[in-house]
Amino acid sequence: MLSFGLLLIRLIIGLIFAGHGAQKLFGWFGGHGLKGAGAWMESVGIKPGVPAAAAAGWIEFAGGLAFAAGLFTPVIAILLALTMVMAIIKVHGRNGFWAASNGYEPNVILIAVFVGIAFTGAGSYSIDALL
Repeated sequence: MLSFGLLLIRLIIGLIFAGHGAQKLFGWFGGHGLKGAGAWMESVGIKPGVPAAAAAGWIEFAGGLAFAAGLFTPVIAILLALTMVMAIIKVHGRNGFWAASNGYEPNVILIAVFVGIAFTGAGSYSIDALL
């Protein structure tokens, strides 16, 4: 049951992250694509915006897919946690803790998930287990 629970967590969180990356990279799922994401990143002080959006988008897209599959899980989980740290520093931190005020509460939850999975491993139902 433990491995099934880890699979469920990895699939849901990983695929959502991949979707966020696809919004930045390709404009899918209501996203604004690289130009729009880059302009937004510049508006919060991350410059140059388009390369930063591409880097974040690829970490989220490829990292989310790898996390979902359980591939190189500890490294991928830490990279994804670091994206949440950056989101807190650059966007959500100034808004306080609670999500209701666009705060960093969801980011902390995701950091806990990523760090927890990095420590526990991906479980039996993962590419890591096959390797």
